[in-house]
Amino acid sequence: MKTIPLLIATSLLMTTLSACKPGTETSTPAPSVARVAPLVVATAATPPDAEQRAFAVKAPHGAERNDEYYWLRDDKRENPQMLAYLNAENAYADAVLAPLKGVEDRLYDEIVARIKQDDSSVPYRERGYWYYTRFETGKDYPVYARRVDAQGVDALSIQTANDGGNFSGEQVLLDVNTLAEGKDYYQVGTYEVSPDNKLLAYAEDLNGRRQYTVRFLNLETGETLPDVITGVSANFVWADDNKTLFYVENDPDTLLTKYVKTHVLGTPATVDKVVYEEKDDSFYMGVARTRDDKYIAIGVSSTVSNEQRHAPANDPTAPFVVLAPRERDVEYEADHLDGRWVIRTNAGGATNFKIATAPSNATSREQWVDLVPHDDKVFIEDFTLFDGFLAIAERSDALERIRLRKADGSEEYVKADESAYSMGLSANPESDSKWLRYSYTSMTTPATTYELNVDTGERRQLKQQPVPGYDASQYVTERVWAPARDGKTKIPVTLVYRKGIAKDGTAPLLQYGYGSYGASMDPGFNVTNISLLDRGVVYALAHIRGGQELGRKWYEDGKLFNKINTFTDFIDVTDYLVKEGYAAPDRVAAFGGSAGGLLMGAISNMAPEKYNVILSQVPFVDVVTTMLDPSIPLTTNEYDEWGNPEEKAYYDYIVQYSPYDNLEAKAYPAMFIGTGLWDSQVQYWEPAKYVARLRDLNTSDRPVLFRTNMEAGHGGKSGRFRRFREMAEMQAFMLDQLGVPQG
Repeated sequence: MKTIPLLIATSLLMTTLSACKPGTETSTPAPSVARVAPLVVATAATPPDAEQRAFAVKAPHGAERNDEYYWLRDDKRENPQMLAYLNAENAYADAVLAPLKGVEDRLYDEIVARIKQDDSSVPYRERGYWYYTRFETGKDYPVYARRVDAQGVDALSIQTANDGGNFSGEQVLLDVNTLAEGKDYYQVGTYEVSPDNKLLAYAEDLNGRRQYTVRFLNLETGETLPDVITGVSANFVWADDNKTLFYVENDPDTLLTKYVKTHVLGTPATVDKVVYEEKDDSFYMGVARTRDDKYIAIGVSSTVSNEQRHAPANDPTAPFVVLAPRERDVEYEADHLDGRWVIRTNAGGATNFKIATAPSNATSREQWVDLVPHDDKVFIEDFTLFDGFLAIAERSDALERIRLRKADGSEEYVKADESAYSMGLSANPESDSKWLRYSYTSMTTPATTYELNVDTGERRQLKQQPVPGYDASQYVTERVWAPARDGKTKIPVTLVYRKGIAKDGTAPLLQYGYGSYGASMDPGFNVTNISLLDRGVVYALAHIRGGQELGRKWYEDGKLFNKINTFTDFIDVTDYLVKEGYAAPDRVAAFGGSAGGLLMGAISNMAPEKYNVILSQVPFVDVVTTMLDPSIPLTTNEYDEWGNPEEKAYYDYIVQYSPYDNLEAKAYPAMFIGTGLWDSQVQYWEPAKYVARLRDLNTSDRPVLFRTNMEAGHGGKSGRFRRFREMAEMQAFMLDQLGVPQG
């Protein structure tokens, strides 16, 4: 079954770990790490000074806080005074960064030069077609295409044809470059082809708010059908009749997933039937087809509970049956193949999850039987069903691995090639295959796709992301363990740097972290980092508590009343890396996005003297006010992540670390803070208010820049090149503040 998406806040940094590539000279000496004075230390430009207007934010238990910049919130994004402030901040950033424009251009050119512009993904086969995504030289957006399966047509032959520019026999499903023409922002969130291969439904977003519109194409005639569905998630599936689409409708204000509906082609969307309504606002919702295509499943999920229901895919009017009723602190997800349900669950105290089976007619947990038992040292993260074996994605010792369990009960593991890496299940749409497709990468190894024959053990590389001029042997990656301040916890850290960098305490360091929602930040190749490494910067990925790199307990120890562990872990990693000589104590940069932006705000309050510059994208920095407001997207879904501040105990704990509430008169590091006006995950007004208050209290003369993308949402600008321009600007600022020479 395709993964049911959860709208959790995600890391901006890791989105660059895609089909991009790094390049550098292969025999140059190690870069100099000598420090030069920054160009941006002061400017004649005057930073904006937002007006203060007293406003009381009240909690039900009587607590009250003054929010003098609450007026910057405008749900409609129309207030002229608010827009004038954001534009003034952008103009100020332009003025301050003007001396660094040449550096930004060089960084951007280096990044783009590492990208094979006419690249394509590894094709996968489904229902008689090979599907893939490709890019054309100089264009920002993908082309989604397919080819008919035939003699001599496979993943490798299609790649060879695409690399040679031979697109004969190709059927273009969507050319997003054409769809995006004349638009400031455009994204196709997903598409689904009907079971008979003749129709396509796709979801488009015009402003980055993730409120999608579904449109339909006839793939035989190329005709755009008149049917249009608005206000939905990028998540839908076809029924077997090839005319009924199951989709998820959002609440227009909170964007919560509220209803599963069916749309029958040729009928108006206003008469679409509701087949399921989720009344608990702490749950997300999604739809999918099971592995064997027999069922359509509706999955609902909160931070601590799941529930799944299903109906036959060949009868779009059939009622949905619950597999097991929801129960607090019981999570499960199930797929169906070979006449049984296979279920990943933490039921029965399996904190790191186990795998169970159940008959097709099961309706309660009492019918579940353990298949893969719980192991307190191994975290089971995902699985994929095949006719003759089960592929299990799991974690042990903060590293990913894939376990193969065959029908006879024997097991083996997919081998890794390095000591610190990222490995995961890839696209495997056909259950009758003997070949397991998986992805592999590390901080020095570009994204690679392999196939492994589970019968013979043969492994073949389908593709490694091409990287013009890049020589992996010139870079070093290693895994170290930093001691936490509690004296007993060890925090895994993955490092990468250019070979020849001396660990003598002089190098600049960029440290990245996230640490929320149980999202593990795995070490992977990142195209934008190579320019930093070539300039002598050491890059560190801190696997702090709040993720699940070390299992479920690692997550539990970084949420709710343990959240402050996330922040102290990050600071402790910094202290360790400086102590061990990986970095100079006055040349440390920190970077985080979304919930990682909360991390940035917290560490800049708790230990500002340890960081020279902070980079923060779409940061969640006003935790108390946001979590007190159930009208804001994500709030009600996340009470079990942060706590509900309507309860005084949670209020008192959150207010201890909420970055906006803990700003005070002291010297802060240089900062670059970015947001998108249409962000639906972290609203623009959070960083806007944070910067306005920071300007009032900051006693440092270090620059604080606030950049608002006026056309984008949580993920930044659309298009593969435009986002690199944003990254290059931020990196230029960081390198200047770290005193890295720019030749």
